[in-house]
Amino acid sequence: MSVSFSGRIAVMAGGVLMQSVALGSMGNIGTTYGVLPSDLASAQALSMFNSQVSATYYNPAYLAHDSRGELTVGLMHAEHELRANSLGGADAPLRRGDVLQDSPAQQVLIGMKTNLTSLTQYGHPFYLGFMLGVEEYGEEMLAFDSTTSQQGQYLEYGRQPLFLNLGGATQVWRGIDVGATARITLHAAADLRATTDLAGNTQYEQLDVSAKPSIRPILSMNMDWGKTFCAEGDNCWFDGLETAFAYRMYSNTQTEVSADAIIPGVIGAPGLPLRISTLDSYQPNILTGGLHYRADRWRAGVTLEWQQWSKLEEEFEDDTIKDQSVNGDVGQLKFKDILIPRIGGEFQLNEVFAVTGGLAFSESPLDSDASVDVNYLDGDKWIAGLGLTAKFDEPWLLAYPVRLDVGYQYQKLESRTFDIYDTQSAVYPQPSEQVEADGDVHVFSGSLTLKF
Repeated sequence: MSVSFSGRIAVMAGGVLMQSVALGSMGNIGTTYGVLPSDLASAQALSMFNSQVSATYYNPAYLAHDSRGELTVGLMHAEHELRANSLGGADAPLRRGDVLQDSPAQQVLIGMKTNLTSLTQYGHPFYLGFMLGVEEYGEEMLAFDSTTSQQGQYLEYGRQPLFLNLGGATQVWRGIDVGATARITLHAAADLRATTDLAGNTQYEQLDVSAKPSIRPILSMNMDWGKTFCAEGDNCWFDGLETAFAYRMYSNTQTEVSADAIIPGVIGAPGLPLRISTLDSYQPNILTGGLHYRADRWRAGVTLEWQQWSKLEEEFEDDTIKDQSVNGDVGQLKFKDILIPRIGGEFQLNEVFAVTGGLAFSESPLDSDASVDVNYLDGDKWIAGLGLTAKFDEPWLLAYPVRLDVGYQYQKLESRTFDIYDTQSAVYPQPSEQVEADGDVHVFSGSLTLKF
């Protein structure tokens, strides 16, 4: 589609917000993959019972499980091979192979946890955690792309926006901890005023760009049954048993662009108005419950995660790019709530090394098989993870323990058929093409944690 002078104004305003072309997604690293290598390796089944700083996202109450402070740095690389095999159609476009999306997600991860108990006069334990993830290994703070597509685009995969959490935890009674996190996303806005000619040459420009934080809470509670119901020093069958519950409120990343163009002799003041409001990353309301059992050399956990994706339909009603599929007569975007089961375990090989594995199944939240012009694709996913942890209690030159983690995760998207609707096609309102969507995702991650 050609870009007119007014389109150039919008591109100029939007370009301030996007330093490079980015494939954004409706997911985030915590929900789509896992924050740290141990979360990837267990397919997030043990994330509710992970005392590392990723607990700020999954279960902030678990920050109180380990009184030591820690500093964590890590890298994550996700390779996507997401396909859309054409099954034919009245107006099917030419395809170069069947790989529709292969842009990787590459995050640098930084986290810190500290014990703030000594700052109070009461000696009551309080712990603070901070977790940051930045795309392109720290070079891209705002990965964003919102677009329509004539060939289809995947719902949850691509470059990920800024991941930022700040949380705290404390013990309220014996074996019972509570925690809360502020999940921070960015809402960006650009206002442009300019005088232009029909060729798009501007003068007297006035540009204002801002990005304000949007804060959503994450609340959780963790209970160690042995510490709560058994007297100290006594052995009982509750020993090693833990349960946890967490609520993550919905959050999103969005951008608004407002541009007014004056063309002398053609369009006078206040000018031709262009208004764009669009949504990129979206995390639904999530309720998670987990059960965990720890023995001498192994531990295992199961979680059930409910995600309320149906609310995304309401969010898209205010989206000026994706509203074609909301208000159209055919191919409306519809989402459904899903329940994700996860199971994982960890086995201590010796005093240094431990291996972690996990399995999960995630039904696609995309309930519609067509969405006019937007043409979202997705599929049910099988998720498997494997990881290795090395803990060195007396490392060379350091006075405190060091932990090394590596993790791998594989996601298999099952095949699903979609109708592609393009309002610029000569056959509209009939579908221009039918495609079979499937894909493979490989995720690699590593981290170094210093205890103090």
